[in-house]
Amino acid sequence: MRRQLLLALPLIFQLTSISIAQKAPSTQQNLPEEDVVRITTNLVQVDAVVTDKSGRPITDLGPGEVQIFEDGRQQKITHFTYIVTGTGETTRAAASVAPDKNAPAVPTRLKPEDIRRTMAIVVDDLGLSFQSTYYVRRALKKFVDEQMQPGDLVAIIRTAGGMGALQQFTSDKRQLSAAIDRVKFYMGGRGNIGAFAPVGSNSLPGASADLQASSDDLNRFREDVFAVGTLGAISYVIRGLRELPGRKSIILVSDGIKIFNGINFQRQQSFSQANAEPASSDRVLQALRRLTDQANRASVIIYAMDARGLQTLGITAADDVSGLSVDQIEDQMSNRRSDYFESQNGLNYLAQQTGGFFIHDTNDLARGIRRVLDDQKGYYLIGYRPDESTFDARTGRRKFHHLSLRVTRAGKFNVRMRNGFFGISDEEQQAGPKSPAQQLIGALTSPFGSSGVHVQLTSLFSNSPSGSIMRSLLHIDARDLTFTDEADGSHKAVVDILAVTFGDNGVPIDQTGPSYTISLGLQAYKTAMRDGFVYTVTVPIKKPGAYQLRIALRDAATGRVGSASQFVDVPDIKKNRIALSGIVLNGITPAEFARFSSGRSATPASSGGSAANDSAGSQSQAPSSNGTSSANTNQVNDAQPSAAVRHFRKGMGLQYGFVIYNAQLDKASGRPQLTTQVRLFRDGTPVFTGKENPFNVQNTTDLKRLIAGGALQLGSDLTPGEYVLQIIVNDTLADEKHRTASQWMDFEIVN
Repeated sequence: MRRQLLLALPLIFQLTSISIAQKAPSTQQNLPEEDVVRITTNLVQVDAVVTDKSGRPITDLGPGEVQIFEDGRQQKITHFTYIVTGTGETTRAAASVAPDKNAPAVPTRLKPEDIRRTMAIVVDDLGLSFQSTYYVRRALKKFVDEQMQPGDLVAIIRTAGGMGALQQFTSDKRQLSAAIDRVKFYMGGRGNIGAFAPVGSNSLPGASADLQASSDDLNRFREDVFAVGTLGAISYVIRGLRELPGRKSIILVSDGIKIFNGINFQRQQSFSQANAEPASSDRVLQALRRLTDQANRASVIIYAMDARGLQTLGITAADDVSGLSVDQIEDQMSNRRSDYFESQNGLNYLAQQTGGFFIHDTNDLARGIRRVLDDQKGYYLIGYRPDESTFDARTGRRKFHHLSLRVTRAGKFNVRMRNGFFGISDEEQQAGPKSPAQQLIGALTSPFGSSGVHVQLTSLFSNSPSGSIMRSLLHIDARDLTFTDEADGSHKAVVDILAVTFGDNGVPIDQTGPSYTISLGLQAYKTAMRDGFVYTVTVPIKKPGAYQLRIALRDAATGRVGSASQFVDVPDIKKNRIALSGIVLNGITPAEFARFSSGRSATPASSGGSAANDSAGSQSQAPSSNGTSSANTNQVNDAQPSAAVRHFRKGMGLQYGFVIYNAQLDKASGRPQLTTQVRLFRDGTPVFTGKENPFNVQNTTDLKRLIAGGALQLGSDLTPGEYVLQIIVNDTLADEKHRTASQWMDFEIVN
């Protein structure tokens, strides 16, 4: 990894293609939601869902119609209200139809105030069978393509994944699709090829009773270890969800978790009510207890889904029953049924302890996910004042306090709520200052950028004959740093930086955590205060896939932290299919734009009333992307139109540059036949769609790497805010499935 800390600079590039201009409307924002659960020494506040016998939600209960119990003792309710989280109606995201079915629509970047639901779909590949994996992938694809809604922040996480799992919380369907592609059968886990281990696979032919018992004990220990591993992965996700907005939930998709040995779930409920414990794996149960308390404090509901679907529990083609008597076969089938229901009981128990429900015996997993989405409509928020004994320093904090709710209104009702908590307050759990490393890691794992220090990240993929790289530019607002005046007249600041590049499997492929002492003379200090710094990171990419760079920066003097992340999809150049590099954006003045497009034809725009200047040509300026220090000479009224910042004013010219890889060549002329198109989006809604223009190859010796670009003028009536520029390239010589490539880059129009 190569790194540099530089003064802010414009990036200049060769351009050989199209130029356009246009304007855009603004869109509305959703309201944020507050956290649900609070556990303090003077208030215990939890959420609950009440439905009738048909599963319809009951929304009109009064505080006099419910009773809440802690460890079997009724508590006086002091807070009671019903929270409506949304309409629950299914609507498709506002997005344009791509001009080609192979060109995806651009994503919408969500802000914290836009989030309505925050959902982690945890795929338990530690315990998922080969057969179940196929159906899970299909259901997840349907969820992302059809069920995911505007305002949803989603992560698809594998329990066998690495520490990069929390980097995948996003509204970007490209990232989610990349995560789905990584859901594969994990041969080192506890899952089998089918829903069950074939009959005979768990027995040792000719073995003594003691040897067989030892083998069974080893298998149970192995299952316990993987079950604890699954719960540990969920715990990691809950920690990441704690600080996130919206109605938070986890959907655990698994082939089952065994917690209780030979005791059905209905009997377990009675044990819990009596504050006693059933026969169980203590290792798994203790992990579950800690997980339940953690989920309750983080306001996270866990839903569980049995990925095996509806099973007959009879003999299958994979079973080897040769040489077995009828009684032996029946014993094997009895054991299978027992194991099946015990593994379901574990999922059921986990869901009920956190206020969720268990989806099972259905082959339509996508419909199961829809049930979870429908359950996010509303809930009761109930609070009471706990007794002093609940948080007693000698006994309370070691005890798990059970909660239950009773509806006194006439009729039959189903109540789902959080099971309980340990006797330690939220304040005690979160007490103590955070170290610099903890501050950086906390900012790094959040899906939203921290703004204590204002930073902006641009990550770009590019390829050369020597290989592929991901080059990232982090712009740092120097005004947010603390500079001290030194005796020699210089100005000094100290910053800590943590940068991690995650691969498509969630595992870091490169990371660094240096500290920098920045010492500037008077003129350099003034330039930094005006233009900021650019920190560059260059990471060689050895194989194609989905990558994400996350960077957190901390001002050592004040502890203020800023962070940012960007997703980069690296294509497989070796497959000889059309692909695009990242898009470099740079701002130019209206006069420079006029010079760029002078002498070329102009046509009226299709909407908005602005002129759209379509032109083809090239600029004489040479490309410069190696991080050479430079002053920003293209500023207009303090807007920063460089590739690292991407802040532009209405009326400015917007230059864009990119590289086209692997264009097919005509056999007769030896030249490519390409068309390019530009689209502009705001909040996922198209505000401008340019016409398709033929791409003219000029002055190049490498037809596999065509430098392209152009410019568009931003209309004077564009609404300030965040926009996305999308480039679509069609290769008319390629087969229909692989003839289109698309790339996008976001930018902001400022006042």
